[in-house]
Amino acid sequence: MTRTVTAGLDGSPESRAAAEWAAREAELLELPLKLVQVWEPVPAPMAQAPLLGPETHQHWTERIPREAAEGVRLRHPGLDVTTEQLSGRPADVLAGAANDAELLVLGSRALGGIGGFMVGSVGLSVVAHAERPVVLVRAGGQAADEHETDQAGTPSEATAFRPVVLGLDIESPDDDLIAFAVAAAARRGTSLRVVHGWNPPYYFDAYGVASDLGLREELARQESTALSEVLRPWREKFPAVEITEEFHYGTPGNHLVDASREACLVVVGRRTRRSPLGSHIGSVTHTVLHHATAPVAVVPHA
Repeated sequence: MTRTVTAGLDGSPESRAAAEWAAREAELLELPLKLVQVWEPVPAPMAQAPLLGPETHQHWTERIPREAAEGVRLRHPGLDVTTEQLSGRPADVLAGAANDAELLVLGSRALGGIGGFMVGSVGLSVVAHAERPVVLVRAGGQAADEHETDQAGTPSEATAFRPVVLGLDIESPDDDLIAFAVAAAARRGTSLRVVHGWNPPYYFDAYGVASDLGLREELARQESTALSEVLRPWREKFPAVEITEEFHYGTPGNHLVDASREACLVVVGRRTRRSPLGSHIGSVTHTVLHHATAPVAVVPHA
């Protein structure tokens, strides 16, 4: 079965932004685009109300994907666009749709004057349970925002893509995560900027060695060397992609949020291990999802 780039639709501005980003990604990947609209059934008593009856259900389940598909086809002639209407709990249905896709794209809302973004319970649940990469796109995002500025200082689709940013934990680097980020940079013809955040071991403070600058520098050097070794085979495999590495002291999530301001895409991982309390996103990925200014791809890995 041919995989698709799939976008979740609900008629909102953020889901329309997700559909548009998904269309551009489908063109880069040379894959079909599927627009999925999920209808969550209302309780039986409410379904009898005139405004929530069968006619309203049919109207919205048909209109939202139809109009979205027409707009995408107009802006992206030649792209194979299909629609699908599904029923059920949106988080569960979309997670299932992700598992059949190359990647799933969802929208998220800005919080206005307050710093950060609103991913929402559905988006967080899908990210936590999907077995394929999920991309979160901000409402109002434009294609030009992913490109460098032109001579007038304005982002333009005529200029090169901004770098792809990858957040990497070198203690357990995963090939699927790195491969996704390198491939994303390669098909955009841009560089990959790998960001690693480092904090000294707990015993620095516990045993009073925090002031030992020589030891701190040696540990930092070892971390930097380890990062270079992790990336060495990827530089050999993708010689056309410039891979730069950044080694920062402090919280990784904050450094990735800072890097997102000059990125076309931020790539982070999510470990798929299970716990009695269910799946978890992780603190770094959670921070990036809520505060990054570029689209964020979350790649599940073992």
